[in-house]
Amino acid sequence: MTGTGWAGRARLRPGGMLYGGAVGSATAHAHHSVQVIAALGGDELLLAGPAGEPFRCRAYVVPAGVRHSVLGGTARGVVLHYDPLSVAGRRLAALAGDAADLVPATGLPADPFEAACALDSVLPRGPLPAADPHPGVVRVLDWLPGREHVRLSQAAEVACLSESRLAHLFRSELGLPFRPYVLWLRLMSAAELASRGHSLTDAAHGAGFADGAHFSRVWRRMFGIAPSDFTRTIQWM
Repeated sequence: MTGTGWAGRARLRPGGMLYGGAVGSATAHAHHSVQVIAALGGDELLLAGPAGEPFRCRAYVVPAGVRHSVLGGTARGVVLHYDPLSVAGRRLAALAGDAADLVPATGLPADPFEAACALDSVLPRGPLPAADPHPGVVRVLDWLPGREHVRLSQAAEVACLSESRLAHLFRSELGLPFRPYVLWLRLMSAAELASRGHSLTDAAHGAGFADGAHFSRVWRRMFGIAPSDFTRTIQWM
């Protein structure tokens, strides 16, 4: 187990990630995704909110772009990440905060990763809680994956919108600015490469980061831990 206490199994999927295993500590960070973090077996997590205020919970939904940290984890837990414009992401964001009712106290598989998959299958996926995203934003989201060094001006041309209008829509509909969204896509690309056995340096270059140090800084800012801590003891499925 690493110094931060993360050890388990994970799976990347379009727009997010599933993790089950030991949940360790994470310094203050904010990520693009909507996150569900939960302790299994009646245990609790010690989290901290945007102002650093600590609180205990069994499960919590963290909306996109909200600063938080994990002060105390659990030996058996799950972490689920969803794109904020996905059906699950938007419904979960509307339920932000304590999520004990979303995570059954009993009935989940004993294996944490299997529990993560089971929980993912029953989380809210019904009608969207708000209007559909702007078509210009949808065009940009379809266009962005796999592109490096993307500028807002380029995305605005794809969206057929002004730069200021597109920037406003990203903040209002995704909950964070354009640039963090692009960084999230590049991080997921690097994580996918690392899960295939590439070194972190090669994964960083493959995802368009200048070097491993740049990749490490961005990863820490998004997840609160070093990428080496999260890949060394994680089995990627």
